[in-house]
Amino acid sequence: MGCDRVAGMDQRISFVTLAVADLDASRTFYLDGLGWTAALDVPGEVLMIQAGEHLVLSLWDVTEFEAEVGTIVRGTGVAPFALAHNVPTRADVDAVLATARAAGADPVNDAFEREWGGYSGYFGDPDGYRWEIAFNPGPIGQVVLP
Repeated sequence: MGCDRVAGMDQRISFVTLAVADLDASRTFYLDGLGWTAALDVPGEVLMIQAGEHLVLSLWDVTEFEAEVGTIVRGTGVAPFALAHNVPTRADVDAVLATARAAGADPVNDAFEREWGGYSGYFGDPDGYRWEIAFNPGPIGQVVLP
């Protein structure tokens, strides 16, 4: 009996993969605009960015994505999820939103004080995926800071 752990899937996420309409536009936005660095860049197929110690953001050409995963839902509106980037101060929230705006993010929703005690705003990347930039002073907010 020595191990109390139940066999199963580890509680972690390794990759977040987004289907993108224009990989070159995404490359320009994330690398040139936000100043991130590619971990793997296959023109016309995929751009991978190490976004954490054990997390990769994968921006995959929509045609390549659909060939492997299946037909994606299309239509108007915002994708039913958001990515988040937490920072240690309110001033950092404003600075990151300014960087996103300078990189061409549209829309950029200015940050404001949230009812849960934090401060956050949003921007959209070239495909409209929403990124929340947040200062979260609570314990869960501290867990995700480097």
